[in-house]
Amino acid sequence: MTPEPGIVLRDSVTKTEPGDAGSVLVTGSHGGVYAANLAARARVRAAIFNDAGQGRDRAGIAGLDALQELGMAAAAVAHDSARIGDARDAWTRGVLGAVNDLAAALGCAPGLPCAEAARALRHAEAPARMPPQAAEAAALLRDRPGEPQVWALDSASLAGPEHQGQILLIGSHGGLPGGDPAAALKIDALAAVYNDAGIGRDQAGVTRLPALDGRGIAGATVAGRSARIGEGRSTYRDGVISRVNPTAAEMGCRAGMTAIEFVEAVIACHKERNQ
Repeated sequence: MTPEPGIVLRDSVTKTEPGDAGSVLVTGSHGGVYAANLAARARVRAAIFNDAGQGRDRAGIAGLDALQELGMAAAAVAHDSARIGDARDAWTRGVLGAVNDLAAALGCAPGLPCAEAARALRHAEAPARMPPQAAEAAALLRDRPGEPQVWALDSASLAGPEHQGQILLIGSHGGLPGGDPAAALKIDALAAVYNDAGIGRDQAGVTRLPALDGRGIAGATVAGRSARIGEGRSTYRDGVISRVNPTAAEMGCRAGMTAIEFVEAVIACHKERNQ
């Protein structure tokens, strides 16, 4: 999607295309380090993300600092101004909540409408440096005989055939990219837990949950202030459940439990149903 010359809209930074290089990217993705790494690797000129409520350790905008070090101007719209996962909404309704120094030098500041910021960022110098190779983004946390595996994924885009029927703790936000139910999860996991990104405008940060429920997948989100967005291990180790879908509730899961307790409840229910 190209609203104006030199600007591209992508609901997820995982969906950039070769032709996006040199453009200003407006994306519905959170502004964490993992998403920033993908934006830099796409060789865009500058990027605007969603701040995901900033969250624990300001992880929702940590990517702005990472891009500053690479020489890329970057900003993030406030999560309560535009739906996370929806680049068109960021373009039309988004208002900046955070900027890095390079973006500030071009006139970007909190409170500036996203479209105006994107136009200003067309004057940014393209970064000359590429980011270092990202750290391992998927990890098997638990693998016991007779139980589903437990995986930590920094991004939902990393879900693959090996995760079918397993329990996934995902660093991604719980919003539906582009509002597309098919984009909730690429495979049919037993359970999937996301970050609620502060829930945000139109409660977009938890919109994956009904879509997962329709497929019989136990879905939940952890509170954005409890776990670092973009880090699957933090979802598991630090997360406190903020929302569950009916499938998860039927398995004994509820808001207020830790993500670790959620995993134990799903495993216990799975064992009971398969005795």
